[in-house]
Amino acid sequence: MMRTRPLKVALLGCGVVGSEVARIMTTHADDLAARIGAPVELAGVAVRRPDKVREGIDPALITTDATALVKRGDLDIVVEVIGGIEPARTLITTAFEHGASVVSANKALLAQDGAALHAAAEEHGKDLYYEAAVAGAIPLIRPLRESLAGDKVNRVLGIVNGTTNFILDKMDSTGAGYQEALDEATALGYAEADPTADVEGFDAAAKAAILAGIAFHTRVRLDDVHREGMTEVTAADFASAKEMGCTIKLLAICERAEDGASVTARVHPAMIPLSHPLASVRGAYNAVFVESDASGQLMFYGPGAGGSPTASAVLGDLVAVGRNRLGGTTGPGESAYAALPVSPMGEVVTRYHISLDVADKPGVLAQVATVFAEHGVSIDTVRQQGKDGEASLVVVTHRASDAALGGTVEALRKLDTVRGVASIMRVEGE
Repeated sequence: MMRTRPLKVALLGCGVVGSEVARIMTTHADDLAARIGAPVELAGVAVRRPDKVREGIDPALITTDATALVKRGDLDIVVEVIGGIEPARTLITTAFEHGASVVSANKALLAQDGAALHAAAEEHGKDLYYEAAVAGAIPLIRPLRESLAGDKVNRVLGIVNGTTNFILDKMDSTGAGYQEALDEATALGYAEADPTADVEGFDAAAKAAILAGIAFHTRVRLDDVHREGMTEVTAADFASAKEMGCTIKLLAICERAEDGASVTARVHPAMIPLSHPLASVRGAYNAVFVESDASGQLMFYGPGAGGSPTASAVLGDLVAVGRNRLGGTTGPGESAYAALPVSPMGEVVTRYHISLDVADKPGVLAQVATVFAEHGVSIDTVRQQGKDGEASLVVVTHRASDAALGGTVEALRKLDTVRGVASIMRVEGE
């Protein structure tokens, strides 16, 4: 039987995502009520600009006093879609203190202070759900922390930012340079006026921290994630990748060490074979590849951003939290029992593609090979092209530590015959 008293929901933020959440709550009210077991009532909407017309939302619900809204005491669920660290952090903890569970899409806050937020939720016996914080509409958080709770996840490898994937895909498919592809992404609305958070990997790093924490039952903060942007990727890099049967993606990579004693989390551009499922992810789509002991290889694919996809994830959490509320229970909280150390980037082991500008004369290849050998980095293949006293040398290594590769590159730069290191790209997914 359906409960007649509605679940009261407050919405913090009414931008692209928040307005879509409010619209779906209204247009799908009957379906949501049937799925939860009680009607859902929008009890208040906190915004910064109260004079803006918001179609479908009763103006009487609009307030600029978010603190007063979350302190009401009669709220069942607070939906936070304002983003950023403050005031979101204080508003969420205040909501817990005054009896509400929270649904959030705030990746930056969760990556930085997820442990404290989970602790506050547990202290007050409330839910903290955040499916929308990573990969938009793609069901990913819940499968990792519930469906795979009985499995051992060893690796999470993914494209978790649609803007960067659009840019790299355009460079790959058309031969465009980085700036040209970025300009098109901006014109189409895929890139913000200031794309720094996307192209420098900050957005993906926050998501990597969240995914690593859930996958490995270990607290991983944003500061633990190694981050490199993609602004230095060139058309020449894509040409080299194609010669290797690869393409280039900005990847979030979370791995458990082979001995199981530590984990790593990193974000950087990488070459991946065209045979890998992630290589075929085009445009602004996201995809995450999960490798575990029992389940093997799983891939989650779909739109990773935008008002409707993100609102879909928010509403999914709203239904789950609403059901918990009616049942007098809470869903899974933080699982950090493993408490594995997060290893530094220098201990990461992978393959590398290094492009060198060298003098076109005898003995150069031997000098370069000697430097690799002295630093314990084994060479897989070498390709050399020369003309008019100048040459390019492309070296692809076997697996080596990042620290060993760094030492190799530093030594190469000191050789008189090496004019410059044109690019360094990791090779993943093999």
